[in-house]
Parts: sequence; structure tokens; C-alpha cells
Amino acid sequence: MGGGRGEPAPEPNDDAELRQIEALNRLDTRLGEEGTPEREPVRPRTAPPGGEQAEGGGEPQRETAGVARTDQPPAPAGGEGPAAGSATASRRRDALLIEAGNDLVDADTLDDALRCLTALYAPDFTLDGQVVFGIDGDFLTAEGAYGFRAGSASDRSFRMPMTTGYPAVEVVRTGRPVFLSTPEEYRRRFPVTFPLAVRKDRRSWAFLPLVTAGRVSGVWLAAFRTPVDFTADERALLTVTSRLVARALERTRTGEAELALSRGLRSSMGRAGPQVAGMTVATRYVPTGGGLVVGGDWFDSIELPNGRLALVIGDVQGHDVHAAGLMTQLRTAVHAYAAEGHGPDAVLARASRFLAVLDEDRFATCIYMEADPHTGLLQVARAGHPHPVLRLPDGTCMIKHVRGGLPLGMIPGAKEYDDYPVSTVELHDGEILMLCTDGLIETGGHDMYSGWVRVRDAMAPGPGDDLEGMAERLIRAVTGPAAEEEAPPSTDLRRDYRPRNEDDIAMLLVRRDAGFLPPDLHRRRLVLTIEQDRAEALAEARTELRSMLHDWTRPDQVDTAVLLTSELLGNVLVHTDQAAALTATVTGDVGRRSLRVEVTDRGDELPHQRTPGELASSGRGLVLLDLLSHQWGVRPESEGKTVWFALFEATPAPSAE
Repeated sequence: MGGGRGEPAPEPNDDAELRQIEALNRLDTRLGEEGTPEREPVRPRTAPPGGEQAEGGGEPQRETAGVARTDQPPAPAGGEGPAAGSATASRRRDALLIEAGNDLVDADTLDDALRCLTALYAPDFTLDGQVVFGIDGDFLTAEGAYGFRAGSASDRSFRMPMTTGYPAVEVVRTGRPVFLSTPEEYRRRFPVTFPLAVRKDRRSWAFLPLVTAGRVSGVWLAAFRTPVDFTADERALLTVTSRLVARALERTRTGEAELALSRGLRSSMGRAGPQVAGMTVATRYVPTGGGLVVGGDWFDSIELPNGRLALVIGDVQGHDVHAAGLMTQLRTAVHAYAAEGHGPDAVLARASRFLAVLDEDRFATCIYMEADPHTGLLQVARAGHPHPVLRLPDGTCMIKHVRGGLPLGMIPGAKEYDDYPVSTVELHDGEILMLCTDGLIETGGHDMYSGWVRVRDAMAPGPGDDLEGMAERLIRAVTGPAAEEEAPPSTDLRRDYRPRNEDDIAMLLVRRDAGFLPPDLHRRRLVLTIEQDRAEALAEARTELRSMLHDWTRPDQVDTAVLLTSELLGNVLVHTDQAAALTATVTGDVGRRSLRVEVTDRGDELPHQRTPGELASSGRGLVLLDLLSHQWGVRPESEGKTVWFALFEATPAPSAE
């Protein structure tokens, strides 16, 4: 029933209608960038009594999920009739569309988005079924559906060749929507695929392109059980809705891709890397609440060529998938520099330059630590990262302050700032050192002080021999149910809108195991420096080495060790103008000992293995190492290089043949 001509618009009679009107008046703000035409401000409408025919005919008005309705008395007679009713219906549909757009912003999946559209569409224009088709090469696929039973085009397993006479295929080919008002029109235009539609008990269909970045990325099917004429107003409404669906589809695809990427990165990081005898390592990683399973935080443990263990923890700025990608690149670079044998300071300096060269306008904090399980000595370099925490066997915890430099990548191209001093920390039997990112300290609104107190209270109790249990206690203290209740009072307002896990958490615990070295273990060490102006020191080095190996059970290996050491020292004196530093170490029980000899110089050029001729006077050093030693290698240092070899007393010498 139309309202009286010239009568003022009735006042709104419920809060739901006021919200719809307010939403429609924000239409240009939410959808203006999509090209939606401007609309005049909406005035309140008068709804027909429940159960009566809607203006302009059609089915009786009925209650619909997500739409608040109240019965009102009919408007005075003598109004504008169908024209006024059409304008009111159009405005009401726009209001519902904006309500749908608001809900779509919070939809996590494509199915959730389709459910929102079904619930919020106008009762006189009921959307009874939807399918979102994607494009997979030469096939049309179903990516999401709502309102259809299993079977046919709504199945996720649906795949249709692009050569098929199907409405959605035509939309992909032409980029134009297809509107089918009746089954007869469907049968006439698409006879081959009409049986797919007739089994679904629908009377009208609309197939609209989903456009992303200027190209058709999919098709949205809207199906109706009651006949629809698809007037210009209805087509415009469906077109705007298809844009919302396209956005939802793009967000879903992006989210799924980011989740798959983050899962791959997380699995590559693993739970813990290699461990060495004498030290136990436990690690934990907890991502932020942003939906990804990995962010910019990472940890790593690396077995070094010298038998030591490198422990790394770092934090790339940001919590998004881009931070996760940068984290992976930086983690790989640090791992590579460590495997080459660089010291802690050199690893961080090179990593800083690597991150700066990427030109990503992000920095990272990091701690790199080289642990010697035999002595318990830790060589630690820090780049803007929180200090380690030391736990003594009696449960006492303290922050272990170590010197540090700037975060990695902070000042691109400025090598003078790549200075990362190395601190030495001695870890005694049963002591535990914890490395963590700031998420473990600050999550829940804590500052560095209150967060440290929380970490101390979780780390101190209980025995230190259960490292995994200690790691679990620390994570529960930060992310468990009690963490929210124990947040500082000053952060109550922030807790109203911030998630409990505001930042990623990476944590690494390392303990020096008690009683690792057996009482009868023999350890000898020889350290000499041979200067360029003291060539006679070569003879002294050979004598000292033979003395250290006086009880070696294989005399032939003693001769081999002296020969190889002389070759390495001679190469430094002949081919560089630097001094040669000799370090020889014997470890193990008699009869099963190992000898490791290292010769270090400050020359930048790395040696290369060659094939010298019979009359050549040089080029045999690496050939001899390869033939006569059990293990050998070359590693760059922060300044210069080290060439090393190893012999094992229980293993026969390699054959030179």
C-alpha cells in the first residue's frame, strides 16, 4: 500500500532501521572506490504489515535471518503508489547491502562471506543459493558454495572445461554477466548444461564476473527459487554485490596463500636443530594471533666445523608474511656464514650487510652465540636484542648483560656501524642460559621490568634437569589463561582491544650437562705464532708438535701431522706477508684420541686445490691434506682465513695411492 501524496515520511520505529539508514548514508565512504553511484541521504521507510503483499506484488513479506522487522500500520491512502514503494525498496536493499559489506569485512572464509550475503539480502529479493567459481588453467572450478546440497556445480570437486556451453564459462570468456530469468531461457541458451540447473529447484539465475586487478578471476552464481525479472535496479544490486564477493575471494586466496607459506616456513624452522654432546637445547615458537603460523622471529642451532655449537635467536621487524619471508632469508644467511666458520662478530656484521642490501626498510635484532661443550665457554655477540637470562642450579635467575651493537640492517652501507663486540660467558655444570625474543617479555602489556619478573618466576622453580618442562612453564606463563589475569593494572584499557599474543615468541634454552667430561679424558693444546721474520720458528713448531704427540699410538700419523703442519705454515710464510697462528688440540682417551690442527692468517685470498706438475714447486698443500688427513677444511674469518685438518688415533691413516 502506498503512502499519501505529499505526506511527510514517517519516523523510524526501531533501532535496526536507524542502523540501516546510517549504513546507507556511509555508502560512498565504504564503496566509493569501486565506482558506486552517489545516492541521496536515506529517509526512514514504512514497512507493510507482516504477511501482506509487498508493494509491487511478489511474495508475502516474511521474517529473514539477519534483518530486524517490525509491523507498522499502512501509510495513508492517496500516495505515490508503486513508484514510492520502488524507491523505498531500493533504499532498503542498499541499506542491507551495506550491512552485508560490514559483515564481509569480518568474514574469515569464503563460505562465511556467502552466508553473510544470504542472511542480509532483502526479503523481497531472496538469494537462495550461491556458488563462487574459480579459474584453474583451462577448467572452471567451484571454490565456495552456500544454499546448495551436495552434487553438481556446488561441489568443491567440480571441474568443467572452458569449452563447455555453461553460463559461467561464457562470463569468463566475455567478461559480461549472464542473467537467466526463467528455466525456459536457460534451456534455450544453454541446453547442454541446463540439466545441472533443473535438478536444483531454482527458477532464476545470475552469473556475474569477479574482477580482480582488472581481470576476471572467477564467477559468482546467484540463484533464486522465485522468478526474478532482473530489472535494472536488481542488476545494479547484483553487480555491486559481486564486487563484494570479489573482494572476499581475493582476501580468502591471499589468506590461504599466506597461511600455506607460513606453514612451510614454520616446518623448515623445525623444533630444534642439531645438538652436541655435553649440552642440551630446548626451543619453543609461538606465533602472534594474526592467523599465520610463523612471523619474523626465529631460532637456530648449527653444528660448526670446529666441533662447537652455534645458537641463534632473532626477530625481524613486523608480524606479517613479508616479515616471515625476510626472516627465512636472514636465517639462511646467518646459517651459511656460521657454517663457513666465521666468528660471532663476523657473522652478525655480514648478516647486517646482507639485510641492508635487500633494501626492505626493515631491521632485525639477533643474538649469535658459539658454545664450546668441552670448556663451557660461550662467545656471544648481540645486535640490539634483549640480553640472555642465566639460571643457576639453585634456581637463582639473573640477566646476563653482554655488549652489543646496532640491530641488523639499521644503517645500510655504513660498515663502520657493523661493530658487534664479542663477550665471553662461562656456563658451569647444570647452569641454563635462555635466549628469547621480546614477545616472551612484553606480551600481555608488560614492560621489560615486569616481563622479566614474570620470566624469572616461571624459570626459577623446579629442577633444572627437565629443560622441556621449563620451556613449557615459560610459554604457559605468557600465553596461558593465568597470563591475562596477571597483566599489569596500567594495561587494562589496552587489554580491551589487543589480543593476548601481541607479538611472536621465540625461545631457546641451553644447559651445560654435568659430568660430561670423563675423568680420564686427556686434553692438550699447543698455541704458537710464527712471524714472517722468524722462519726458524717452523722447526720449533715441528718439535713442539712431536712432543705433544709423544704417546700417540700410531707413529705414522705423527709424521703425517708434522708434514701437514709444516706445509700449512710454509704456505702462509711464502704466499702472504702475514704471521701464521698455529693451534693444535688433542682430545679423547688414549687409543681413541683426535688431533685437530688449525693455521690462521690474515690473508684474504682463499686457497684453491690444483693439480701441480712433476716439476712444480708449489700447489701441493691441499692435495696433501686431501690425501693424508681424515678431515680438512677452509673457513673464512672476520679477518683472514683458517685452514685445518684432523687425524683420529683409532682410524688408520688414509692411503696416498
